[in-house]
Amino acid sequence: MLTYLSQGLVLGGTAAAQPGPLQAYLLSQTMNNGWRRTLPAAFAPLLSDGPIVLLVILVLTRTPDWSLQILRVAGGIFLLYLAFGAYRSYRTAVTATPQPWQSSQQGMFKAVMMNFLSPNPYIFWATIAGPIFLSGWQQAPSKGISFVLGFYLTLIGGFMVFIALFALTKRLDKRVRRLLSGFSALALLFFGMYQLWQGLGQF
Repeated sequence: MLTYLSQGLVLGGTAAAQPGPLQAYLLSQTMNNGWRRTLPAAFAPLLSDGPIVLLVILVLTRTPDWSLQILRVAGGIFLLYLAFGAYRSYRTAVTATPQPWQSSQQGMFKAVMMNFLSPNPYIFWATIAGPIFLSGWQQAPSKGISFVLGFYLTLIGGFMVFIALFALTKRLDKRVRRLLSGFSALALLFFGMYQLWQGLGQF
C-alpha cells in the first residue's frame, strides 16, 4: 500500500508543480479576488476528475481519435476566454479602475470547466494514473484507493500553496502585481492557442 501511496504523492506533487492553465488561472484569480475567494478553486480537480476518469475508461478508449481533438479545440476556446478576462484585469491594474470581484462559486465553476475541457487530465489518466490505479485495485482495493488519496493530497495541497504564495504578491508594489497579471494573461493565451493548434492540426 505504501508503494501506491508514495506513487500518488509524487505524481500529485509533480502535476501541481508543472506550469499549466489551471495554475495561471489561480494566479489571475488570486490577484483579482484575494486568496479566500480563490481557495475553493484549488479543489476543482476533485469535481472534474471523477467524470474524466469515467470518460477515459468507458468512452475515450472506445471512440475515434478525433473525439480528443474536439475536446482540445473546446478547451482552447475556453482558455482564450479566460485569457481575455485576465487581460482586462491587467488593464484595470494600469488604470487603477476597481475590478469587480467574483464569488467563490464563480471561480470554482470556471476552474472546473477549464480542467474538464483540458485534454491533459484525460491523457494523464489514460496513460499514467489509470494503469497504476487499476494495477493497485486488482491487487487490493485499498492499494488503488491509497494511490488516489496520495495523488489528490499533494495535488490540492500544491494548489493551495500556490494560492498562498500568489496572495503574498498583493502586498508588493503595484508594478509587480501588474506584471503578474500580465503574465497570467499571456500564459492562458499561450495554453489556449497551443490547445487550438493541437486540436485543429490533427484534422
